[in-house]
Amino acid sequence: MNIVLYQPEIPHNTGAIGRTCLMAGAVLHLIRPYGFFLDDASLKRAGMDYWRRVDVREYDCFADFAAKNAARHDGSRARFWFAETGGDACYADKTYSRGDYFIFGSETGGLPRAILDEHQCNGNIISIPMISEITDRSLNLSVSVGIILFEALRQTGFDGMRF
Repeated sequence: MNIVLYQPEIPHNTGAIGRTCLMAGAVLHLIRPYGFFLDDASLKRAGMDYWRRVDVREYDCFADFAAKNAARHDGSRARFWFAETGGDACYADKTYSRGDYFIFGSETGGLPRAILDEHQCNGNIISIPMISEITDRSLNLSVSVGIILFEALRQTGFDGMRF
């Protein structure tokens, strides 16, 4: 599985997501700019001694990411799932495959409408249900990643994971 963070702003969220990716065998894709630094001194200060073991791939912009990941290893088209508050469908109602990409926007801005409009197809904008009375907040980004990633892993049989 692939987790994509578009312009992440909060280092603790990205660190927690990186650790989740490490433990789930997922690749973490980061699209610049970030709201923090990923240099050795910053990682050490944050206590992220596991970071070097995370499969992290970095991109300068969304177009760069999309171009480099448009096809799967078998030559078929990659599937992009966009997690966004108010999406077209509940994340649990979709069927996922190994190698899918789950794309999450920044903590304060989400994903730009232009990206969603360009890549929207077949209900690929997904959401996590939340209480409707609370409209000024959503789940923490790292929590959202965990919920969706582990649903995709459940659907694909937790391949290679131990219990």
